[in-house]
Amino acid sequence: MLVHRRKRPRYGVQTPLTSLIDIVFLLLIYFLLTTNFLAEEGIRVQLPQAVSAVAQEDRELVVTVSPEGDVYLGARLLNLDELRDIVKQRLEADPETAVVLKADRTLVLDRVVQVMDTIKAAGAARLRLATERPSP
Repeated sequence: MLVHRRKRPRYGVQTPLTSLIDIVFLLLIYFLLTTNFLAEEGIRVQLPQAVSAVAQEDRELVVTVSPEGDVYLGARLLNLDELRDIVKQRLEADPETAVVLKADRTLVLDRVVQVMDTIKAAGAARLRLATERPSP
């Protein structure tokens, strides 16, 4: 009498997908946390470069001077009198607010000094000129 052994199905090699999925999610979380999704609003200017440039804090009022010499607060075009009034109101609400001036590097120095003088006349104790680090 012939005895036939029952053939067992062979198990193929299976890759553990659980750890692979965990790694993919960890990489996804890493890139989400390290990527800056906030696009800066306002007028596009080329900032002057400085080696000592540092990131600024959140409590700041950003004034932009376009290459044509126009003054903007956010996307709103202002003249110097309006700028002084608005900066004065914001500083009365929060005196610790820093005013950051983003002036295009091609501007004539006289226009930048006019804007800086207007901001100082509004009572800004913390006025900063925005720069960017030179590319290596």
